[in-house]
Parts: sequence; structure tokens; C-alpha cells
Amino acid sequence: MRRKKKKIKKSNKEFLVIMYLFLAVFLSMMIYFVYFQVCKSESFINSPYNSLQDLFSDHVIRGDIVSADGKVLATTKVSADGTQTRSYPQGRMFAHAVGYAVNGKAGLENQENFSLLRSHEFFLKRIADDISDKKAQGDTVVTTLDAQIQQVAYKSLGNYQGAVIVMEPDTGKIIAMVSKPDYDPNTVKKDWSSLTAEGSTVLYNRATQGKYAPGSTLKPLTAIAALESGATTVREKIYDSGKWTYPGYSASYTYCWKRSGHGSLNVRGAIMNSCNYFFAEMGYRMGMDTLREYYAKFGLGSPTGIEIGDTAGRLPSQNEGENLAPWAAFGQANQEYSPLQLANYIATLCGGGDRYATHLLKNVRSSGSGALEYVYDAEPAETIAMSSENLSAVLAGMHDLATDGAVSQYFKDCIVDAAAKTGTIQTGDTKNNNGAFVCFAPYDDPQIAVAIVIEKGGSGAALASTAVQVLNAYFSNTSASSAITGENTLLG
Repeated sequence: MRRKKKKIKKSNKEFLVIMYLFLAVFLSMMIYFVYFQVCKSESFINSPYNSLQDLFSDHVIRGDIVSADGKVLATTKVSADGTQTRSYPQGRMFAHAVGYAVNGKAGLENQENFSLLRSHEFFLKRIADDISDKKAQGDTVVTTLDAQIQQVAYKSLGNYQGAVIVMEPDTGKIIAMVSKPDYDPNTVKKDWSSLTAEGSTVLYNRATQGKYAPGSTLKPLTAIAALESGATTVREKIYDSGKWTYPGYSASYTYCWKRSGHGSLNVRGAIMNSCNYFFAEMGYRMGMDTLREYYAKFGLGSPTGIEIGDTAGRLPSQNEGENLAPWAAFGQANQEYSPLQLANYIATLCGGGDRYATHLLKNVRSSGSGALEYVYDAEPAETIAMSSENLSAVLAGMHDLATDGAVSQYFKDCIVDAAAKTGTIQTGDTKNNNGAFVCFAPYDDPQIAVAIVIEKGGSGAALASTAVQVLNAYFSNTSASSAITGENTLLG
């Protein structure tokens, strides 16, 4: 009898051990499942190696992508027989930002794939839909893009190759992003061979991936670096004779664009007149390490954080025994940045030193209830300390350029007080120099920053007309169609 009881006790003990083991395994699987759903599901779904993505589309109609002002940028049309077709009602205008969802994915279609294939419809409705073999509607991705401003930027760029970026300084929000040449996302599948043919750059987003020497658009940043590092003061004047010569090396020199020179200039006047002599001297005084330090603080040489990805660009550098700092200081040498980086640096400067990660995503909404499932929270990525006196002098120089300088003829028609800086990007062929332009407005309370780069667009001053059209559209209630004076007004 005792032996029998011992056997029973032993059996119970073994059963409990096995049960606990199974329970531990079950709990571990549940913990991993929750972790996967909460922490890893997005990266899993968005992975290009995930062959299970099609399973989600079997149960969910891909959600819409819309502009901040409610224009549908991407939607899925379902025919009577259940066939789904991804449609882009705005055609080419938002191509590089929104992307495509056939023959792979690009742009926001790729980045927000998880949100577009996820449904937050009421769970009882989803159950009923599953029972009736009806697909649920994916969530709606709301972008920061303004359709009206996008249209103005797009049409004003005309047939030029280049990019336009419009953004908010105090949030990093992208209001408009245009890159040309462009493509029609509605016909990507049909046009795939030509789009991907050798030598084609149509799919290339110049706004985020293009790399250009900044030219003189970099001078305001060099100026703040010189002031903050103690290389100069707001009151110091430097005499520009027209030719700056490297101290001790008569064979190393650079000419100011005004060969006769500008005479005596302080930092404010040097920005307004875009004086190469002044900035070469600043570069020499600071050296390359200081230049690189300040350029990096303003986000140059690093990705901006935008969801669709962008180039890091390239800070200026030099080999041992050489000093390219005088040339780097006025935007030449071997540095390269994207139009998005230029816009972000100007936004940081006019925003008083708060640098934000740039972003295209405003929020994600449930297609059923409209409830917010995600809201982008803008926080400064870095805050750069600058004295108010130094910053005021730099911004005043940009303001002088727009009101009394080389581009004042364009800005006389601007409905808002603005500040700007031109840039001519040397390519070795003076007739085919790239043009660059940056500006912000209003001058006393910056709300938007603009950057424009045009390949073979001549001088940066010629791009001012495009910037003025964008500013006028943004700060008025004028419709996009009436705000546009012509498609090719860059050089007018």
C-alpha cells in the first residue's frame, strides 16, 4: 500500500514538472509573440525580404496616402471582380515623395507599408468582414505635404532638372518636395524598362539624394561660425581688393566675383554682397576643423532623419599639407549636400538654432473611425547656442540681399518680407553652372524655409522668381493656378 502511494506521489511529481515545463514554454512563446507584435511587427512587415507581405494584402485593402490639406495622393481602386489597382490621382507631382507600390516599393509607399496594410476598423466589423470574406480597409497615412504649395513649386520648376524643398523651421515639417525629372507612378509597371534603363535618373530623388556643392548659399553658415568662434566680430571690417592671396603663398589665391573688389565690408555687408574675399579670409582664420565642426552642428554631412531616407552628403576635407578652408568657406572645395540639407540648415539658422529632424509623416488615422493611431512628435534634434547679436547680423545680411541686393528686383513682388542667399555652383563650364538659392520668411518671424537647386540653371539669383512664387502662394489665399505666372520662369 505504501509502495503504491509512493508511486502515485512520484507520478504526480513528474506530471507537475512536465506541466510546468509546458507552461514555461507557452509563456515564453506568448511573451515573444507580444514582443514581436508590439516591437518588431513594423520592421518585419516593412522588410523587403518578407514574402508574407502579400498575406496582409489578402485581408486588407491598402490604405490611402493624403496631403495635409486633404488631397488624395495614393489610393486603391477595387473593381467589381475584386481586382485592386493602386492609383495616384495627382500623377507626377508627388512622385518622389509618395513613391510607388508596384515592381517593389519606394518613397512613403515603402516606408509606411506597415500602416497602410494595418487596419484599425472596429474589431467586430473586422470579424464580420473575415467571415464574409470581405477585406478590411487599411489605415490612412496623412503627410505634411501641402498640395497647393507642391503644385506651385512643381510648375515653377518647369523642365529644369533639380529640386525644391519647402519646410517649417520650428517643426522640421516638409511642406513641399519636388524633384525633376519625374515619372508617373500610375504607369511604373508599364514604363519599368525605360525608368531603369542605363543612364536614366528619373527614379532618383534629387531633393533627398542629390549631392551638390552649396556655393555661396553656405556663406551665412560660415559667417555664424566665424562670429561664434571669435574669428571676427560684427563690427570688424575687412578690405576686399578683389583678389585674396593665401598668406605666404603668392601662387595660391582666389578672386572675388567682383574683380575690382567691394572695399571695406563687415560680416553683414559681406553676406549681402556675397564677397568671396571676406569669406576666404574667414576660412583661413578658422581652419578646416572649425568649419567642419559648425557645418556638422547645422546638420550638414549627416542624414536629416526624413522617413524615406536621404544622403549624408560630404563635409569638406583636405589632404595633409594643404589647406582648402578658404575655398570651403565660400561653398567650394570638395563638399556636397542635398537640397534637403540646405533647407534644413537655413531652417535651423533662422529658427534660432533649433535643428529638427525633417519629416513627411504628419499622422496615421483609422480609415473607419478617423481616430488618430499615430502622431509625429517634433522635438529638436539639437539646439545650437548663438548670441543674438551675431545671429541678427547674419540674418540682416540675408535680408539686405532680398531688399536692396542682387535679387531685390524679384522680391519687390513678394507679399511678405523675406531674407535670402544666392549660390552659383561651379561645374567647370560657366554656361552650365548649377544654381542654388535659399530663403526664409517672414524675416522677423520665420515660418518657412526654402531651398532650390537647379542643374545647369546659371546663377542662383535667377532662381529667386521660383522662391517668390512659393512664398506668395504660402502667405496668401491665392489658388495655385493663379499664383503661377509660367512654367519656365527660373531664368526670366
